[in-house]
Amino acid sequence: MKFLNVDIPVKNLPELDQGFVPLGLFFKEYSKNAQKPLCIAVERSGGQVGVYETRIYGTPEMKKADDYYVDRLVKFLLWSWGGFKVSICGDDEVAQTIRRAYSENGSRAFDKGFMEQVYETDFVVESLPYDQKPTAVHRSESIGRHTNGGRIGFDAGGSDRKVSAVIDGEPIYSEEVVWFPKTISNPDYHYQGILAAFHTAAAKILEKGGHVDGIGISSAGVYIDNKCMVASLFLKVGKEDFDKKVKNIYTRAAKELSNTLGYEIPVVVANDGDVSALAGAMGLGENGIMGIAMGTSEAVGYVDGDGNICGWLNELAFAPVDGQPDAMEDEWSGDIGCGVKYFSQDSVIKLAPRAGIELKGESPAEKLKEVQALMAENDPRAVKVYESIGVYLGHTLALYAMFYDIRHVQMMGRVMSGKGGDIILDVASRVMNEEYPDVAFRPEAPDEKTRRVGQSAAAASLPEVK
Repeated sequence: MKFLNVDIPVKNLPELDQGFVPLGLFFKEYSKNAQKPLCIAVERSGGQVGVYETRIYGTPEMKKADDYYVDRLVKFLLWSWGGFKVSICGDDEVAQTIRRAYSENGSRAFDKGFMEQVYETDFVVESLPYDQKPTAVHRSESIGRHTNGGRIGFDAGGSDRKVSAVIDGEPIYSEEVVWFPKTISNPDYHYQGILAAFHTAAAKILEKGGHVDGIGISSAGVYIDNKCMVASLFLKVGKEDFDKKVKNIYTRAAKELSNTLGYEIPVVVANDGDVSALAGAMGLGENGIMGIAMGTSEAVGYVDGDGNICGWLNELAFAPVDGQPDAMEDEWSGDIGCGVKYFSQDSVIKLAPRAGIELKGESPAEKLKEVQALMAENDPRAVKVYESIGVYLGHTLALYAMFYDIRHVQMMGRVMSGKGGDIILDVASRVMNEEYPDVAFRPEAPDEKTRRVGQSAAAASLPEVK
């Protein structure tokens, strides 16, 4: 295919989405003949700076390709690393294009506002000469893997919440409860659901004669010092209620349980993607792992080669993966072609009608179950849905490998359950074999139970108990 004057040799396209333009292949083919050096630096909290070296064309006939390439690259780096300051080093005209995009009324106004909310400072785009590019500064920290004592692990998803009770590293109880956090504006609904899960798990630990020594929480969103800075789970909650009742929602619930039991219980809150990666690392006993949970959204986390997390956002649900101009729009960010519409229940719901499946369920979770039920009966329409997602995944994992040092990718979440998940893995591996033989890893998955509740069990290991 040809895209923005760049020839992209694609062997595999999703049967149900023939217009798909794999962004990783576009990046790769675009870069082959680009000669002008460009550096993109992204600064985040604590003085940390990510630096990405690349090249552009800088010619009139390739201006559209240059602008698109840098726009998508900056977008990907922001949602991967996180940050409040972007330095475009080496081309002032491109820098001006990015600055306009990340203005109040620009095409990336949502991204600008999101990063300002996370880092609580103004978002800035600056232009620098290439020889004045910033120096990279990265710090990493260890996470979880603590197993001593009685622990509660809670995983807050958009369609269900999961909780596990764990004693000395062995899960003694796990449950899933359907809830609808993204459609409820009253934060008391969320709080009571969280507290109920805590009490259920605590009771199971106490029944075994144990003691609740810690609470670990895996939740979609961005968390700093256990505070929720922003999260799609609380999409309908107004700002006043968010600041008053959501920022500290998990620590409040832990405090109430502590008061009930009569002793202080330490609590640690982490992004669900990082916990997904941690679950994979604990299961494999290895590092350099990306965890991807395909559920209500796409939750991504990364444990580096030393077994640490890097302090990155890893919110790849909102990073671009598809270049087609009429790709599906994400309702939250307003952008198109981002991971959430390819690696979540939204993808199944998007593709099912194209396969001839009429969905009757009211909620997204119910619609997903309809397709899963058809898949359990080997319905060929459902097979096409999961095969198409597998093609998406094969191409996109090669894109992720451009930005992460990956040894293993562990796939989890509700979409990966059952036969459909097996098809996704098989097709993604085939696509990578045929199109990206130089990428060493292939997607893998833990056993069925771990796919669904592994994050809550891994979350239980987050607090360090003395």
